[in-house]
Amino acid sequence: MTDLPEWVPHHARHYLAHTELGLSIRSVAREAGCAASTVLRQIRKLETERDDPLIDEALDTLRQHFAPSPEAQDVIHMSAHPRTLLKTETAKIEREARRILRRLCESDAVLAVSPEMEKAVVLRMTDGVPRRIAVVERGIAQAFALQDWVKCKSAGKVAQYEITHAGRLALKRLLSEDARRKTGLDSPEVAAFAEQHREWGTKQVVTGETGETARMRYNLAESPMLSLARRRDKDGSPFLTDDMVSAGERLREDFELAQMGPRTTQNWEKFLTSTDRTSFQPGSDHGGGSMNAKDRVHQALAELGPGLGDVVLRCCCYLEGLETAERRMGWSARSGKIVLRIALQRLSEHYKRIHGSGGGLIG
Repeated sequence: MTDLPEWVPHHARHYLAHTELGLSIRSVAREAGCAASTVLRQIRKLETERDDPLIDEALDTLRQHFAPSPEAQDVIHMSAHPRTLLKTETAKIEREARRILRRLCESDAVLAVSPEMEKAVVLRMTDGVPRRIAVVERGIAQAFALQDWVKCKSAGKVAQYEITHAGRLALKRLLSEDARRKTGLDSPEVAAFAEQHREWGTKQVVTGETGETARMRYNLAESPMLSLARRRDKDGSPFLTDDMVSAGERLREDFELAQMGPRTTQNWEKFLTSTDRTSFQPGSDHGGGSMNAKDRVHQALAELGPGLGDVVLRCCCYLEGLETAERRMGWSARSGKIVLRIALQRLSEHYKRIHGSGGGLIG
């Protein structure tokens, strides 16, 4: 498998090792250092995606590394430029990704592929008329599909592809690498992979007791609460108001301050209990942190009570995902966001009653 092009993803390598080399799933898993069930899921997933024209062509072309049968060779030679994919380098794929994926991020933009077309084209609807805005080699488009950067949205004589979430993350990583390379900062690859999971936004925050505000840059994808705050109700209003988000952030800041001190490891599970909060007392020395912050966290959790206090503690302080919190607390699926909104509303009223509309100062 080492002679495959560098850009070929792991799941495709595992699939080809099983189907072309005849290796058992357990053998592939041992070689890859992962569970056999993981390899099985990858193989099944690619089998179901063989109806995708680009993925099917890519896998058929990659089979040339394994001395395919005459029947397979006939299929390969029927495709346009069969060896283009095998000679494609990672640098070229990433260079084209910067150009093509960026165009696919535009509204109403799709990647169109047809058996009669030697290349793939990016089309965008303008006044009801599709207009060509970019062209890419068919082999590059196959690599995009195999890496799950694009997915087929409609099959037929002319298949149409749209950019995926993984494609958007890959584009963010590549653009971040370019930006850091221009500034000459160290370890651009490490920072770029971190950057692809960030989504920057701005908000107004209160900077003093007089109510003065300032604009602050922050990461929208930092916590489940901030991700939920970007959603909209049916009427277009935000699912979480700014006051609710500010209340959740204040609780997290107090929680972090309460954990400060010489102890480097903490048993945070002592905060969580389904029926009682007595394990976390305002006068205790748990964590050796700020006494005022501990008092504020204790007051907030006591105000919310069991259930509501647990969900804000898990999602706002531990940064635990909603699905994980629902599963651990035994709630039904998709109920966590409603409970979290109720809890943040109560928490916001609690802080307003104590500190006023400005929210007071942290510390």
